[in-house]
Amino acid sequence: MTASKQFKLEKALSDLERLVEELESGELPLEKAMKRFEDGIRLTRGCQTALKEAEQKVEILLKNAGGEELEDFDVDDS
Repeated sequence: MTASKQFKLEKALSDLERLVEELESGELPLEKAMKRFEDGIRLTRGCQTALKEAEQKVEILLKNAGGEELEDFDVDDS
């Protein structure tokens, strides 16, 4: 990706939060709500891609530094 088209994770997350608030308000007409939902799916996919790329970079850095392998992080839902 070029620098001008580089995905901005923080902005995408902020946009997603705003979008969810709009959809949860229930005040959007159906057509506009569907468009915003599609926008949210696109942003979510971009975030997933950016996070996967970051994870791969960390794995490469750890491997090159002779570090240990990454372990899965378990979230405690309690």
